[in-house]
Amino acid sequence: MKKKIVETKLYKINKKVKFESGVEFGPITVAYETYGTLNENKDNAVLVIHALTGTAHAACYNSEEDKKPGWWDDLIGEGKAFDTNKYFIISTNILGGCSGTTGPSSINPETNKPYALSFPVFTIEDTVKVQKELLDYFGIKTLYAVAGGSMGGMEAIQFTISYPDMVKSAILIATTSRLSPQAIAFNAVGRNSIISDPNWNNGNYYENTEKPDRGLSNARMIGHITYLCEEAMYNKFGRKLQNKNHYDFNFDIDFQVESYLQHQGQIFVDRFDANSYLYITKAVDYFDPAKKYGSLQNAFKDTNAKFLVISFDSDWLFPSSQSKEIVNTLMQLDKDVSYCEIKSSCGHDAFLLEYEVQSKIIKSFLNEHIKEKSFEI
Repeated sequence: MKKKIVETKLYKINKKVKFESGVEFGPITVAYETYGTLNENKDNAVLVIHALTGTAHAACYNSEEDKKPGWWDDLIGEGKAFDTNKYFIISTNILGGCSGTTGPSSINPETNKPYALSFPVFTIEDTVKVQKELLDYFGIKTLYAVAGGSMGGMEAIQFTISYPDMVKSAILIATTSRLSPQAIAFNAVGRNSIISDPNWNNGNYYENTEKPDRGLSNARMIGHITYLCEEAMYNKFGRKLQNKNHYDFNFDIDFQVESYLQHQGQIFVDRFDANSYLYITKAVDYFDPAKKYGSLQNAFKDTNAKFLVISFDSDWLFPSSQSKEIVNTLMQLDKDVSYCEIKSSCGHDAFLLEYEVQSKIIKSFLNEHIKEKSFEI
């Protein structure tokens, strides 16, 4: 079957955007992809938001040579959960990223050199503000839905808070309203791994032959452990040795799980920027609407969206208890909220792997929304 090709496009915000820190920063280029057609009323748009190290490439292929489609391809397309026959799907690369949207590896027009650590620290609220600029460019005043998993779910939460009259429904998957101390600790160790790499050079490594690959690889290995769960690791690796029948009695790789993590670290450095990892994980750490607004109830009290919250029983990074806190808060506020905990052995990564059951839940949720608002396709 012929591959469906989609182009990653760029939109330039030719002004300064005021960040939560008070810093005004710009211009900003936003990388994005779209699937489906925006209707005449411009009210069938669905914004899907990637996780920590994702890109704007959510579905289809960028070229005939691509071996894999976008990260949510099983959920986006004709007849799928996010049905492109009904909806206009938008996916962007996060502010501070390294896949087209302006970040620390981008060229500062004032110096003609990469921003590096002169790039301002930003928050989840800032990333949402930048995405809103893109929606304004399309003339979209109403989002039929905003959806995201993990960090993407945090941004979806923030969208409902920052733009309550814009967002009609929100799909929050494997996410949280704030990181636990344990999750912050894992991010801190990952950042420290990068900063401790002698090739990091205080963030100024772009023109050097040697990059902080070891530190970034280790950060990815640390992060990847949190995306799995004990059951998934046992099912996938157990205590199997890697291409051997006995221990080598040295410090080389003995176990398959060691080899797997090393491989994940190695392939990660080929596609991601170390400084972007620092900035994005810090933005995730800072996300805490309950603290900013005084309580989670205060944060959600003015939202008008219908909510669908999905969690996975084996996710120990963002456990179901954190999703239930969101659900309980919304219920106390008499908001329209649906909740489903999915049984899975995939850990936090389940939101990228458990397509079949998620598809049924999401499709049902969006279809119910359609019955109440019949827009022209």
